[in-house]
Amino acid sequence: MNQMTARQRLDGWDKLGRSVFTLSDLAKIFHEDKPKTLQEGINRLRRHGVLEGVARGIYCYALTRTPDPYRLERIARAMRRGEYSYVSLESALSEYGAISQIPVDRLTIMTTGRKGTHRTPYGTIEFTHTSRPIIELLARMRDIGRPLKMATPEAAWADLKRVGRNTYLVDVEVIHGQDFAKL
Repeated sequence: MNQMTARQRLDGWDKLGRSVFTLSDLAKIFHEDKPKTLQEGINRLRRHGVLEGVARGIYCYALTRTPDPYRLERIARAMRRGEYSYVSLESALSEYGAISQIPVDRLTIMTTGRKGTHRTPYGTIEFTHTSRPIIELLARMRDIGRPLKMATPEAAWADLKRVGRNTYLVDVEVIHGQDFAKL
């Protein structure tokens, strides 16, 4: 693949609001069948500043013209594609105002996939595994128009206690007393 063609195709995806890709996404975009040829092309695009490797097998289009405040969530979604994942624990409780400290460069996520912590140029993603049944998980999260769903305040609090995290920073009255339908 030449750089001009790659940029045209990635610009097309960027106009549609997509700038985070997995290795298999790029294989489809560039019509590459051979893994070695694809990887060489990606390496060239990285050297020329067109693609940015953000995690193993995950790439961002570095020349995107679309500002994306949820890029870290998009990276997390790409990392656990095919699994149920939702923002929870400290990240969700902070957004609900139940924790006074705001995790600026860390995103805490509950997932049916494997656990792990991944550092990216955009922040740290912390996955915590949950073995809850999927039908139960669906009732614990809600779609708020972002790449990942958000745990309800009660679910985020229960997740925090269940995984044994520090609970002393949480204002429990906020969880039980606030009207979260407005958020």
